[in-house]
Amino acid sequence: MIIDYRIGPHAADMDADLCIIGAGAAGIAIARSFIGTSVKVCLLESGGKTGEQQTQALYEGSSVGAVALDPGSSRMRVFGGSCNLWGGGCIPLSQHDLDQRDWVPHSGWPIDFGDLEPYYDRARAYCQIDAHDFVDGSFVTPTTHPPLDFEQSKLVNQIFARSPILFGQAYRDELEQAPNIQVLLHVNLLELLPTPDGAIVQEARIGTLGGYRGIIRARQYVLACGGIENARLLLLSDSVVPHGLGNQHDLVGRYFMDHPSGKLGTLSTDAPHRVTRPYDRRIGKGTAPTFSEIGLSPEVQRQHRLLNGRVHPFGVEGPLPKGIRALRELRAALRRPVQDEGALLEARLCDALRNGPATGAVAAPTDSLGTMALRLGLGVGDIARAFVQKIADKPTVSSSHIDLVGFFEQAPNPHSRVILGSETDALGQRKVSVEWRLTPLDRHTYRAAATLFGNELARASGGSFELESWLEHDDGAAPDVHGTAHHLGTTRMSDDPRSGVVDRHCRVHGMQNLHIAGSSVFPTGGWAFPTFTIVALSLRLADQLRSVLASCESTSML
Repeated sequence: MIIDYRIGPHAADMDADLCIIGAGAAGIAIARSFIGTSVKVCLLESGGKTGEQQTQALYEGSSVGAVALDPGSSRMRVFGGSCNLWGGGCIPLSQHDLDQRDWVPHSGWPIDFGDLEPYYDRARAYCQIDAHDFVDGSFVTPTTHPPLDFEQSKLVNQIFARSPILFGQAYRDELEQAPNIQVLLHVNLLELLPTPDGAIVQEARIGTLGGYRGIIRARQYVLACGGIENARLLLLSDSVVPHGLGNQHDLVGRYFMDHPSGKLGTLSTDAPHRVTRPYDRRIGKGTAPTFSEIGLSPEVQRQHRLLNGRVHPFGVEGPLPKGIRALRELRAALRRPVQDEGALLEARLCDALRNGPATGAVAAPTDSLGTMALRLGLGVGDIARAFVQKIADKPTVSSSHIDLVGFFEQAPNPHSRVILGSETDALGQRKVSVEWRLTPLDRHTYRAAATLFGNELARASGGSFELESWLEHDDGAAPDVHGTAHHLGTTRMSDDPRSGVVDRHCRVHGMQNLHIAGSSVFPTGGWAFPTFTIVALSLRLADQLRSVLASCESTSML
């Protein structure tokens, strides 16, 4: 059942067995695991079925670190979560990513690849990529175009699968028809209220932008609101425990990480398409295609004491033939303008999250359709030549050079953190302030990896590489990188409550019935797109919750 709290009166109190806050990839995966059971699930979502600016504004906050990160435009508050904007990339972490590495302070997960493997297996079906098998750190299905050959001790080709779905769209009907699931839209968690000793959550205080206030009482609670908001909600739950829930060791919000990205340099070669084509995500085959990414080998990471990372070669188009320009301008003119609020919001957020150079873009045409059609006719020869290129599986417009863009693991850093700011949102809740800090290890990785990536790709293509100027010297200036909206680490996992907020089962240390789902529990993040691991951990948590709830039910019957 789906209930929109913007419509009609609603009861002030509600009871459930399991209350999940956040209907993104994690929350939906957990709720869906209980369909057809006797467990009464309440799934809260702040947004609606489509994006709305008023709700999105609740994500706004400030950035106070040397490297800017806008918390308002790097995530989406809507049913289905930020995955309404995702590119579908799915890849498992490797055992190397999970290991403790002596050159990476605060690294190491309390679980290993064997613990995640059965849940990665199940996550394939949830992401609708179950046709693809995987191994430690990669899928194994061959890609459309064979990748470049590298010296395996330096660079490796790792394969990811692209999910064809948006989770909110794919599973909305199932959740709506499930008699034991209640999805509450436009409902915000205001605070989790525990017992006086802070050990058990007794109730969740909820509210809407329209003024409704209520209470949900459940046996178990899960925060599944993302790498920034999970920490914020714990910190906001401070009326009983002064510094917030799970924060007895001042760890909530610390170790904030992303996957920093920036241009590493320029690759020049006589045949750019031979470098870019094997990694071009626009030419995959099938509904869930696979693609390669160029990563640092575990051996080279150990040798040079680097964080993990990958590089993507983006072909930069040379002079645009007049006929191709005319065709693109005409297509842009005929494209219907975006009108509804949800689509406009998605377009704005996608533009803010774009990685790599824009390709195929033309300025908005101002001429009449007749004039553009005339230019198209005059350029028919260019279009014919482009068609021949496409038939030959070559780019329709040649690249002048290649931009190498890096995407990196971030070193866990307790001084990189999410805190509560002084400003409040429309619900009266304190907004977040993100202090995103990078370390000398991060900067060392960017410089060393950029040179390694560039030289190896130049060797493989018979070309030359020019390093970006910001990587030439370590002068202490902020590196020229930006976030990729992969927010990690703020409620990190550890067996020791002095070094983590949740235990290996994602239960908050010192609390009996509060759990956290999502990338905020990652102690480290490799370079891997996080959603596949988020889903795997969520399915693992669902199994834990099923066992706990069954145990509680059995005890109550004695």
